[in-house]
Amino acid sequence: MDISELQALDMWRRAIVKSVRIEAPDLSARQMAMLLTVYLTPPPHTVRGLSAELNVSKPAVTRAIDRLTELGMVRRKPDETDRRSVLIQRTVKGSVFLREFGEIVVKAARNEDDNDSSGLPGRY
Repeated sequence: MDISELQALDMWRRAIVKSVRIEAPDLSARQMAMLLTVYLTPPPHTVRGLSAELNVSKPAVTRAIDRLTELGMVRRKPDETDRRSVLIQRTVKGSVFLREFGEIVVKAARNEDDNDSSGLPGRY
């Protein structure tokens, strides 16, 4: 797919607007990056590993994981091999959320949003 920066931004806008309209959980960019990293990269995931991967402080990772845990999108599990470490794991609820969000992004990429009131043409 060859698209311009403006088209990419408009696609992202349409996906975000749709997620707001369906009252999906309001995740910050950091929380979404964390969630996508946990789901789309091979485990195991730890606070230390996520911190290094995303170049974010460990306290910031912990806060994001706290929020994602509250929402049921990830869970913490003690690491059996290193009791000082906690593993961040996927959940069914998080998998469903990301699958639905992925569908929203695909529809935005295909310009299938019937309720788009941006006034922007479908092709630039």
